[in-house]
Amino acid sequence: MSRSAARLHPDGKTRCPWPGEDPLYVGYHDTEWGVPEYDDRALYEKLILDGFQAGLSWITILRKRDNFRRVFDDFQPEKIARYNAKKIHALMNDAGIVRNRAKIEGAIASARSYLDIMEKGPGFSKLLWDFVDGRPKVNRFKTIASVPASTPVSVQVSKELSSRGFKFVGPTIVYAFMQATGMVNDHLVTCFCHETCGHKPRSPRLKAK
Repeated sequence: MSRSAARLHPDGKTRCPWPGEDPLYVGYHDTEWGVPEYDDRALYEKLILDGFQAGLSWITILRKRDNFRRVFDDFQPEKIARYNAKKIHALMNDAGIVRNRAKIEGAIASARSYLDIMEKGPGFSKLLWDFVDGRPKVNRFKTIASVPASTPVSVQVSKELSSRGFKFVGPTIVYAFMQATGMVNDHLVTCFCHETCGHKPRSPRLKAK
């Protein structure tokens, strides 16, 4: 991300600097990033994709997201939890995703942990949102340089998820996840989304065929 203030776009809207002019990235910034997500499975998907992002840029994952959904059975934890060595081998040979064995195996382990939380309680969404008392924490940052990479809360969430068997859930990954899913509102105060993202409904995405 650029360490600058919000920027004015040709459409007359002022946005956070990080999506630049990339139409896909701008669309993600405007309609998804920072919009509160309470759906259990959607939260699982985003956490897994953030794990795959580790060491990469989010736009790299965003461009591959449809491929990820296709080969990961639309991120249905019930199916991913049953992936075997043959499936892992197939994923490792799929150029449409990030081919990293540790991350693939991490997604499988996390699926099993997710199912355990859903079966025994308290539910994945409730577990996560309880850390912020069920509503977004609204920050008022003026520049990207002011935005932290992690926070005491993301450290707590990271420890909780790790203790339950989730993989690739370090404090920095978790904080990026919290930003994206609206647990915290880190749009810059001058970005047009800062005042609106907490009230935007998430559009249900098309399910993979």
